[in-house]
Amino acid sequence: MSRARLAGLLRAAFAAALAADLVALLAGSGTGHLLAKPLLMPLLAAYAAVRGAPRPLLAALAFGWGGDVFLLVDAEWAFLAGMGSFAAGHVCYLLLFGRARTSLPLGACYAAALVTAVALLWGDLPADLRIPVAGYALLLTATAWRASSLGPVAGAGGALFLLSDTLIATGVAAWPQLPVPDFWIMLTYGAAQYLLTTGALTPSSAGRPLPTGPVAATSPPARPRS
Repeated sequence: MSRARLAGLLRAAFAAALAADLVALLAGSGTGHLLAKPLLMPLLAAYAAVRGAPRPLLAALAFGWGGDVFLLVDAEWAFLAGMGSFAAGHVCYLLLFGRARTSLPLGACYAAALVTAVALLWGDLPADLRIPVAGYALLLTATAWRASSLGPVAGAGGALFLLSDTLIATGVAAWPQLPVPDFWIMLTYGAAQYLLTTGALTPSSAGRPLPTGPVAATSPPARPRS
């Protein structure tokens, strides 16, 4: 089987797993969600690996899988462990983006959004989660901003990741939620990780193509969730 065909099959498998997870959430099937969610990042990472992904991208997806699994457990320790795993994934994304140029006005907008969100949520968050959530939000916002250095596809992925985790934070703060909130969280999260992956694998006029395969190993490094 050719690498292109294998990559296509893995991408289709990721899409099918995400669709199954979303249907399970809409149907209120905890078992379906428990089975489908842990498949997402391994399938996306396998797709990226076949496409010759750089190591920081694969590491980011691996930490995303860790966060996904931890956050299937309804306990505060699992919440913190999941958030820590996602935070490590954002560090990997920032290493992936390297020093490529990013819009400063866009960065200012993201900074303003970060300060506003943290200020609004602060009083409604559990006291022992305020500092961890604020620190995680800083990393998340940096990823959202720097993702645009790879072009509009990755930039959209970064923005959706920020939206997904903001929906989670409002739930932790006991703010009013959309109907079936976990559906919207997973929809935006799955799309975010896919767009970040695709943007990292596809050359863009917004920045130089990322190194892939063996070259990537020697090149400079470019929530809770339901």
